[in-house]
Formats: sequence, structure tokens, C-alpha cells
Amino acid sequence: MGRAFEFRKGAKLKRWGKMSRVFPKLGKAITVAAKEGGPDPDMNARLRTAILNAKAENMPKENIDRAIQRAVGKDAVDYTETVFEGKGPHGVLIVCECATDNNNRTVANIKSFFNKCGGQLMTNGAFNFMFEKKSVFIFEKPASMDLEELEMELIDAGLDEMEEHDGEVSVLAEYNDFGAMAAKLHDLGIEPSKSKRERFATNPVEFTEDQMVEIEKLLEKLDEDDDVAEVFTNIA
Repeated sequence: MGRAFEFRKGAKLKRWGKMSRVFPKLGKAITVAAKEGGPDPDMNARLRTAILNAKAENMPKENIDRAIQRAVGKDAVDYTETVFEGKGPHGVLIVCECATDNNNRTVANIKSFFNKCGGQLMTNGAFNFMFEKKSVFIFEKPASMDLEELEMELIDAGLDEMEEHDGEVSVLAEYNDFGAMAAKLHDLGIEPSKSKRERFATNPVEFTEDQMVEIEKLLEKLDEDDDVAEVFTNIA
């Protein structure tokens, strides 16, 4: 499959290690989605997708329900979404998407991680032209329709590219068409096994094994921080 459908999921889960690391991030994604568009997944495509992603990682239903309540209950948590861009060891480009209830804490932590690992934070927007933002959905090929029929159905929802490999379909859409594509798939009765907004490096760079050892140290620190939702790099 093409580079557009590489998720680096295995590496992330290896760094997160235990479910105690994965579940809080999934729960925060659910809370942020419910806060933004309401607690009803049938009316909130982003929330529906966050729940599907959580279920794909075997997150218990009670955890999902608690995450939704954190957005609408009397003790609702107000998360702010923010993006940090920086250069890591050996010039690797890193973009961190965060969701935080304490921006000062998050800024201090992210800056500390970069400094300790020989990197530095950059001005937000510095890497805009170096990353392409897309929406990605992966699901099993529907038995009820062929690929040409499916492609025609998805064009109006912003389909850019579609691939099929061993019965698994990968769909690429514009970044801002995430909600429309998620809603269209839902209407077709398709539940993606993976769906997310992704940033792809326009010019991926190869790094040596020795360089990757130092780079991974920084990526581990970022992934282990509960405020960090996603980490994207220009690693080939």
C-alpha cells in the first residue's frame, strides 16, 4: 500500500506499552469530540469515529461512557486543542497535536522534551508546506457492492483516492472532508477499523539506525505525555 496509508500504529503502541497509556488518549479524543459536536454519536461524526477507534483497541464501554460524560456532565473538562512544531535530533521534523486542560503545563513539557533531546520548538506554521493534511479511513470491503460502485458513492463526500488490498479498503479524503466522509460511510453501513486525520510529509527523509535511536527517545517522551494526541514526522 502507498505511503498515504502508513499509520506508524505499531511503533506508537510499542512506545505506549500498556493500555494504561492508550486508553487515556482514546478517552480524551472522545471527550474533545463530544464537547465540540455533542454527545450523540449519530449526530456527531467526529465522536462516532473516536468511539469506533476506541472500540478497535478494546476500550471498555464504561470507559467510553465516562469519556462522554466528561464533556457534558457537571464536572465537564474543558480541553483546548493546540499544535506544536519542532525540529528534533538530526533535523527530523515533528508536529504534535495536543488536547490539554492546562496549556502552560503542556507548553513547558513539550519544550522540555525537545530541549533535553537536542531539538527545539519552532514557530507554529513553520512546517505547513512540508506536510500534507488528509483524512484516512480503513475498512473491510463491503460484500454488498463492488469497488466502482463504492467509489461513485464516496466521490460526493470528498474522495481523493481509494485502494483495496486483501479485502481491506483504504480511503483518502481532504482534511476538512473528514466529517462528510465519516457520515457517508456511516450511511452506507460501513464501520472503519481505523479513521483519523493524518499529516504526511511531502518530502520524507531516511535516517540511519543510529540516528533513529536518538530520534525515538524524543518520540517516546512525546507519546508518553497524556496531553499529546498525535505525533507526525517526516521520517520515510
